[in-house]
Amino acid sequence: MQPISLLDFPKAILHIDGDSFFVSCEVAKNPKLKGKPVVTGSERGIVSALSYEAKARGVKRAMRMGEVKKICPDVIFLPSDYETYSLFSLRMYNIVRRYTPEVEEYSIDECFADLTGLRRPLRMSYEEMAIKIKKELDSELGITFSIGLAPTKVLAKIGSKYQKPSGLTIIKGRDFHLYLAKTAVDEVWGIGPQTSSFLHKFGIRTALQFVQKDEEWIRNKLTKPHYEIWQELRGKAVYEIEVGKKNNYKSISKTKTFTPASVEREFVFSQLSKNVENACIKLRRHKLFTKKIFFFLKTQDFQYCGAEIKLSDATVSPNCILNIIRSHFEKMFEERKSFRATGIILSDLESGEIKQLDLFGKIEQEEKFSKIFKGIDEIAKKYGKHSVFLGTSFLAMNNAQHQNKRGAQSERKLNLFNGETARKRLYLPMLGEVK
Repeated sequence: MQPISLLDFPKAILHIDGDSFFVSCEVAKNPKLKGKPVVTGSERGIVSALSYEAKARGVKRAMRMGEVKKICPDVIFLPSDYETYSLFSLRMYNIVRRYTPEVEEYSIDECFADLTGLRRPLRMSYEEMAIKIKKELDSELGITFSIGLAPTKVLAKIGSKYQKPSGLTIIKGRDFHLYLAKTAVDEVWGIGPQTSSFLHKFGIRTALQFVQKDEEWIRNKLTKPHYEIWQELRGKAVYEIEVGKKNNYKSISKTKTFTPASVEREFVFSQLSKNVENACIKLRRHKLFTKKIFFFLKTQDFQYCGAEIKLSDATVSPNCILNIIRSHFEKMFEERKSFRATGIILSDLESGEIKQLDLFGKIEQEEKFSKIFKGIDEIAKKYGKHSVFLGTSFLAMNNAQHQNKRGAQSERKLNLFNGETARKRLYLPMLGEVK
């Protein structure tokens, strides 16, 4: 193997992406599923994730069960088992950390790692490190991974997509133009549909054509994030590896779909209340508070209605938020319409110690709420999330999110190990059976 020069890798960034990760986890815990068209998401009645075999038969994400059955009668529907997927995800991170402590947990099925400067300590080239990491991930987890090795995060992302599934693509500094010429500009990480449509108007259709534009043109025509992407594609590392748990949120959102759809006013509001509680729990955990809220309702025919509200003072209290949005909810809710989802987005976040501000001139009452929620958070640590919840969330908390056939639960939730409860679990996966 020829040595790779520093010019090829001024930095060595790895991007690791699980192939069809959720379904692959199901196959890993139950090998009888291998080679079969498998779909997860039966608890919602739509395709959440799918195997490559199902994809080859024409199945796509967000398809309804009935549609899938028509084109793929032998499909195997499974409920999503996010608890098990998170266990595989944790093991993925830990395997990569055998080689470097600089690992960014980007999502449940992908991560970045910085290998720069580790050739001498590990006595191997960057290419050899990437090969060994892939081999250990594939063999120990029973899942294939696609990996990209490049001088920057954006180039590494292009590499991991280049030979899916189970590919290993090494983009050296001297060769990046060869890969950019074969990458559509709308496939570049961070370039969305609107930006790619804008670039098409100037004849820019590939990533290579994008990087060939001069710096002045990029700065004048596009935003700072796109200029940073342009730099990354040219081999200059702009984005650092973010080590540790994420806590610098610009917004926090919580959305839940429920089935069947409901025409009941209090039930729909209860679903919204549960989302608000969950969002505020996250606020308090990261010592943040919000000054702007946006909530929405989604009908059975996929129509949205919502309202954005700016607060006079920042808050972390679900009571305050629910009191403010209740009147807006009443105006939006239509008696004869069926609603299938609610959501809340908290933005204009400010950091600091958790505190209740005097929204309504009732300082004493807000101080009591502050003590109550501190106590609730302590109870949650001991007995599990939502051991105590607001009365407005009662209907959502005491009804399954998805009922009837769509309410199917994973084996991990149906069969607990000795000593486990619905909230307190051992960190172990459970093997499944084909049914």
